[in-house]
Amino acid sequence: MSDAAQPSAAEVRAAAEAVKIALDRHLDAVERRSGEDDPAVYAAFNELAAAAEAYDELLYDAYDEVTPFEIPSDGMPAYAGPEEPSAVSVLIRRDYALAEPQRLLAQAQRVADLDPDVTAGNGALGATGTVGGSVHAALGVVFGEYEPDEIASRHAEFGLEEGDSTLWVAAADELAEPGEWLSTPFEQVDPERVVCRFDVSEVFDQELDEDEDEIEGRLGAADVVRGAEGDDDEVVDADDDLEVLGPER
Repeated sequence: MSDAAQPSAAEVRAAAEAVKIALDRHLDAVERRSGEDDPAVYAAFNELAAAAEAYDELLYDAYDEVTPFEIPSDGMPAYAGPEEPSAVSVLIRRDYALAEPQRLLAQAQRVADLDPDVTAGNGALGATGTVGGSVHAALGVVFGEYEPDEIASRHAEFGLEEGDSTLWVAAADELAEPGEWLSTPFEQVDPERVVCRFDVSEVFDQELDEDEDEIEGRLGAADVVRGAEGDDDEVVDADDDLEVLGPER
């Protein structure tokens, strides 16, 4: 890059100040948050992420240096919905593996024993309220009896094993008419109207483990050697060149 295209020191300094301001606003939003999913915290997070990214790019262009910060991306487009939405839609997906079907059947049967009129989804279990060996019926009983959040917190009791999960909060201009979207509840979501989302996945833990392993591997490759003339010890990389860790360019 030519000198003419490089940002000035003043621009880099201004970007650094913007990061400091965004940090203060993020901390203030966290301290004042009204709950776990406070939109003010999410907005402050996005502001901090944008400021940190801008600073990182200017710092690299001006000085060929990087920051140690990496802001995770959820792959969503920028929010383009109303600033003051009149309604919101909350969409939740949670995946489970049927790890122990017998435990699920037993839990469903206990529910049926307590309530002979219990139904499995859209169909009744019958006059005896017997689940029998039907996993399909057992799923209907369990998910019909317990709230989704309770199942999520007690999934092991129902023989379920957690997979990925996500929660999206999407802005709407007005509340939908009763029954309007029930036949296709997930087909009308505009990604640009998603105010915030919260994802849970093992892949995030795997990425963290891989990053830690990579750093440990680099540190383990460094050897202590003595200079040819008996000088003081010095640490060098196995490839005689220590690579600076940072985001790819």
